[in-house]
Amino acid sequence: MDFDYSPKTKELQARLRQFMDDHIHPAEKACAEELAAHTAAGNRWQPLQTIENLKPKARAAGLWNLFLPVDTAEASGYHGAGLTNAEYAPLAEIMGRVLWASEVFNCSAPDTGNMETIARYGSEAIKAEWLTPLLEGRIRSAFAMTEPDVASSDATNICTRIERQGRHYVINGRKWWTSGANDPRCKVFITMGKTDPDAPRHSQQSMIVVPADTPGITIVRPLNVFGYDDAPHGHAEVVFDDVKVPVDNILLGEGRGFEIAQGRLGPGRIHHCMRLIGQAERALELMCQRTLSRTAFGKTIAQQGVTQERIAEARCRIDMARLLTLKAAWMMDTAGNKVAKTEIAMIKVVAPGMACQVIDWAMQAHGGGGVSDDFPLAYAYANARTLRFADGPDEVHRSAIAKWELGKHATRP
Repeated sequence: MDFDYSPKTKELQARLRQFMDDHIHPAEKACAEELAAHTAAGNRWQPLQTIENLKPKARAAGLWNLFLPVDTAEASGYHGAGLTNAEYAPLAEIMGRVLWASEVFNCSAPDTGNMETIARYGSEAIKAEWLTPLLEGRIRSAFAMTEPDVASSDATNICTRIERQGRHYVINGRKWWTSGANDPRCKVFITMGKTDPDAPRHSQQSMIVVPADTPGITIVRPLNVFGYDDAPHGHAEVVFDDVKVPVDNILLGEGRGFEIAQGRLGPGRIHHCMRLIGQAERALELMCQRTLSRTAFGKTIAQQGVTQERIAEARCRIDMARLLTLKAAWMMDTAGNKVAKTEIAMIKVVAPGMACQVIDWAMQAHGGGGVSDDFPLAYAYANARTLRFADGPDEVHRSAIAKWELGKHATRP
């Protein structure tokens, strides 16, 4: 087995690390200060100019739309870096070290998943209207799937109605955790809902493209995660009240929502997990630096046995999670998402749990400062803990893994 990265990946890693060192890390303080100023002025959801100013630099450096897979690039007619999932994964890890960094490279959720969805399943008209400005970073988007009134861990429960009336679909329902809906740059929603309640269970749902300025869409409120609202992008509760869109806005056809979701979520899970590994790596670095520089009870905190045990365990867990994620990415590239379903489910359980634990140890090593905003750890923990729900909760993935494993040993007549 060859665990080495391709020459193309190594070259992009070096360029991306240099960009992070030259532009992203030095801008962290400025971003925090700019957001604080917007908050004080009552304009918290205004895009951060510090980030906007970095985007042309990333594009000029050839570090734009790195996420775009080979097949999606071909479908979209846009030629990005042309990377496989396995080639992009280590780049996502580097970007993940700073929670907002992915946006600078036009590689942030939910836009990446929405772009791939439109590229693969949208009509030529939909691609022209929405994919091109998304790929160019001129607009942002939202993904509306989860609902407050049902257990959305079972996606067949989703009850937003998408009903055909002549040449239009009319959408009624309530969504929450709609990533990106608060952002003033958000111009389009991809929305999942029920087109035929009487169809077979996994053929009831569809996905449809909804312009954000369509009458009947109400942003009810931004949602917080441990007190963080992720402004200016955020997550929102959204009501669709008789929202009318043309029938041509349906993706792939009625009843194909689950099929689209599986095609969308596989690569997205790779991205999430590798970004989490980047966050965990940074947390471990901060833990080492902090414990080497602080003295308690006559010796550095790094010399304490419990600290050394946690550092060693963190190193092991991070490397195990990375190897499992890279294996999943390789399997997706070589055998397809369906064959790699077990590995995709496994990384979705392993990576967020690992990141939560490593970041928690790092916070503990920082003392009281660890839970403050003087360090990036508390915000990183909030993000990592959220990802034990996003793209399916741990329990659903564990159940699927167990069923597939038991299936190997089932007695056949």
